[in-house]
Amino acid sequence: MTLPAGLTRDSTNALPLHVVTRPDYAEWRGAQPAAVGTWLDAQGFDGSAYTAILVPDTDGSIAAGVIGVGDRLDPAAYGHASLALPARTWRLVDTLDPAETAALQLGWGLGSYRFSRYRPPLRVPGSLLIEGDADDVLAELAACIRVRDLVNTPTEHMGPDQLEQVCCEIAERFGAHIEVVSGDDLLTRNFPAIHAVGRASHRAPRLITLTWGSDAHPHIAICGKGVCFDTGGLDLKPADGMRNMKKDMGGAAHAIALAELIMSRELPLRISLYIPAVENSIGPNAFRPGEVIDTRAGLSVEIDNTDAEGRVVLCDALTFAAEQKPELLLDFATLTGAARVALGPDLPALYANDEAVAGAWLEAGVQLRDPLWRMPLWRPYWRYLTSTIADIANGGPSKMAGSITAALYLERFVPQQQKWAHLDVYSWNDSDRPGKPAGGEAQGLRAAYAMLKARAG
Repeated sequence: MTLPAGLTRDSTNALPLHVVTRPDYAEWRGAQPAAVGTWLDAQGFDGSAYTAILVPDTDGSIAAGVIGVGDRLDPAAYGHASLALPARTWRLVDTLDPAETAALQLGWGLGSYRFSRYRPPLRVPGSLLIEGDADDVLAELAACIRVRDLVNTPTEHMGPDQLEQVCCEIAERFGAHIEVVSGDDLLTRNFPAIHAVGRASHRAPRLITLTWGSDAHPHIAICGKGVCFDTGGLDLKPADGMRNMKKDMGGAAHAIALAELIMSRELPLRISLYIPAVENSIGPNAFRPGEVIDTRAGLSVEIDNTDAEGRVVLCDALTFAAEQKPELLLDFATLTGAARVALGPDLPALYANDEAVAGAWLEAGVQLRDPLWRMPLWRPYWRYLTSTIADIANGGPSKMAGSITAALYLERFVPQQQKWAHLDVYSWNDSDRPGKPAGGEAQGLRAAYAMLKARAG
């Protein structure tokens, strides 16, 4: 397995690395030689979170590096280390338990990441020496990097056709089956809602389907919103709202990365991946406010707002996924700004029609420090999606409960007996933070994988 930036298996000239927290710092400092303690005191180092210091040797070279962390189980606690220390190889010399070691390795890798397709990183990170079996951690790190790379790539180089290419490459690598329905074939194959949203773009809309695994294993379906750019359609977004809309395929990035992670670790699951990939563009044949469009489920949808397009493409994909009768249906989507107003950028909004599924995903998030927050499927808010001429509207005049009503819209296309969970993700870091560089971000992904891994036994 190729190691990403910041990680190495080459121990040549590796320097010792210590990990301390503020509560245990005094004990650790007391065990150091007197000269080291004097040096640490002179620098005012106390093991506070997100700090780092170098310990000099008697000849003026570096004897060791020390990083201060907060929660030892939080990968982000280690995210500062690779850039706070010199670009050398560092070898952990303290004893951490396996979960803490995994958090260190994952956090170091996430903190070392920089999107480098168009320019090289401004500096080379320090490298953490990986010893022993770390394949699980490295696979999860690769999945997070996959999300970041997909989301960070501008639509010019990550449109529906490029998303299809990524899925084809993954399918070829793992021996999965892939099928793509695109352009007007979406109409003949009964995916009218996907077609309606994407028909105005010069790049054909499409539904990408990838299947993998044995029929003897539990069947998991994963859908991801693949709106590769969202102008808002005829309900045009303002400039500041459109600026980062290359990230509106963040749900697809999560779904693709999760499927790839499951295949790479050969979990005993049968998975089906569904990516409705479109651009919501403006053109002579763009779908319009007030139009009524058909859906695969047979429900008619009145378009209240063309900027509520994600739920429209997802409804056909969810209907198709549910027709396969999976044991569990998951979807990821950068669906609403309302979720960010409610929960901010760091907490994806989780909706589920099954208590056990919701509980398992939430608990995994707590354990892995990959947080998400459950929101209610409050069905009285159906009144906000009422249409006088169609079965349902994709929005309404009220600005109330925008994230909830979007989830309720999706639920309408999921059969009652089908276990289903929806994650409304931001998929983005607005600014640089330790372990979280500005740009695309994976959220709830590691927790979803842990939940499915437990489900697979």
